[in-house]
Amino acid sequence: MKIGISTGCLYPSSTEAAVRLLLDEGFRLFEIFFNTFSELEPDYLDKLKYMLDCRCAHVCSVHPFTSSYESFLLFSGYERRFRDGLRLYEMYFRTAQRIGADKVVLHGIHDSFSAAITEDEYFRRFALLSECAKEYSVMLLQENVNLHRSNNIKFLKSMKEKIPDSSYFVLDTKQAVLGNHDPCAVAELMGNKLKHIHISDRNSEGKCVLPGKGGCDYRKFFDTLKKIGYDGDVMIEVYRFSYDEISELGKALEFLNQYI
Repeated sequence: MKIGISTGCLYPSSTEAAVRLLLDEGFRLFEIFFNTFSELEPDYLDKLKYMLDCRCAHVCSVHPFTSSYESFLLFSGYERRFRDGLRLYEMYFRTAQRIGADKVVLHGIHDSFSAAITEDEYFRRFALLSECAKEYSVMLLQENVNLHRSNNIKFLKSMKEKIPDSSYFVLDTKQAVLGNHDPCAVAELMGNKLKHIHISDRNSEGKCVLPGKGGCDYRKFFDTLKKIGYDGDVMIEVYRFSYDEISELGKALEFLNQYI
């Protein structure tokens, strides 16, 4: 288990600028949050990978900038759009492979679209996306997201049971709390299907803050991960308003390293 960080923590800094700043803060493991189509082009990706290789850094996961469109692109009632959307997401799988990452994060369907397709149809489409990802040696991960179908614990459990060869998860602790779930309980439910983690903290005012700046019981959380045999990575993922100085990110890395 290693601690890394999402470049999304520095949005709206450009992706390459975020990587450069985070490298200087001591990070060597990244989730790259790509922000536009031009960042998926081979020349850009090769330059980004060279920057990382020069500092012995590694990318473990990719986060699409089209997450908020997934309900419309992938999980609407229009089958042809899904087929086109699958080809679009194949770009992310290809991108992940090119920069050495083996995971891509999916938010899935928003609650406002839930009536568009059945649960079984969702699983069918997710399985097809997952099969496409595997062609690039990449694992597609369903993230638990507040106000999305994936916030529903019964949905996650059903996903594990109905598509066991395709269902893998990323746990986002802030999204779990927003959805009124205990992150430890969600981790236990995901079990051996949990392959990736987004971690943050929450202060007394309910604001998302960096790990160590709020009231999260990290000893309990990491003990839970040990209990379920989790062997993936833990990525710091917060918003730009969650901290004041970039140096605080490096301190959050030091804080979390004590638990692993």
